[in-house]
Amino acid sequence: MSVYVITGVSSGIGFGFLKSISEDPQNLVVGLVRNKAATEQKVATELGKRSNVHILHGDLTNYASLKQAVADTAKIVGEHGIDYLVGNAAFLTHFDAYSPIGELGEEPEELDNVADKVFKTNVTGNIHLFNLFMPLVLKGKTKKVIAITSGHGDLDFINNFDVENSAIYSASKAALNIIVAKFSAQYKKYGVLVFSMSPGVVEVGHFADLTPKQTEGLMKFVGKVQAYAPHFKGPVPVEEAVQTIRSLWERASIETGYAGAFVSQFGNRQWV
Repeated sequence: MSVYVITGVSSGIGFGFLKSISEDPQNLVVGLVRNKAATEQKVATELGKRSNVHILHGDLTNYASLKQAVADTAKIVGEHGIDYLVGNAAFLTHFDAYSPIGELGEEPEELDNVADKVFKTNVTGNIHLFNLFMPLVLKGKTKKVIAITSGHGDLDFINNFDVENSAIYSASKAALNIIVAKFSAQYKKYGVLVFSMSPGVVEVGHFADLTPKQTEGLMKFVGKVQAYAPHFKGPVPVEEAVQTIRSLWERASIETGYAGAFVSQFGNRQWV
């Protein structure tokens, strides 16, 4: 039996992880979400009754909720501990997603509010998540901690292709990569593999309901991606992304150089 704890399983890639992993009855999946009731209803409707799925309340911006989630998880998994801890949940917003950083400064109060929430969720929240769940990871057999990050946090990609958009989100993911490396530095000696992985460009509905100006910003970014990767044809389906990601985290190890690493779904720095 392998035990997975995954944040942000209510939709997108997170729900894709939950669906794929729980198809094997030998796996046990604990999903952390902000809206427990709605996610339980979605699981019941789309996946049916799967006794190996447990949905718990856990909000990366609420330390007490994470602490309670650890206690609840410990009751579920018992002495087995956790094999895979996946930090998938993140906060991203249209505010910076399609605009250059200079335009963000035209709304200083909104910039402050968005930056506070982005960093509290994507950075500080994951620090709390990893710290609180680490005792259960140490009890597990596989001992892997994976942070879902983004190629937006790659300085070479930004500098080589003048990528202007998603400044706040990109900075939060770059910070997360450092946090992951620090956890690896502390826990590698105990056999815990901690690394960051970008999922690539995945179709999760982020590009719906855009304004004309946001669409213009998106098209500009797509042009940068196509210059970076001429083979790029568009976002991949969630199911395909999940299989690629799982294949990597299952084969990744400390011995093969993944400790503290920041890699793509392909295990390198090719982001799409």
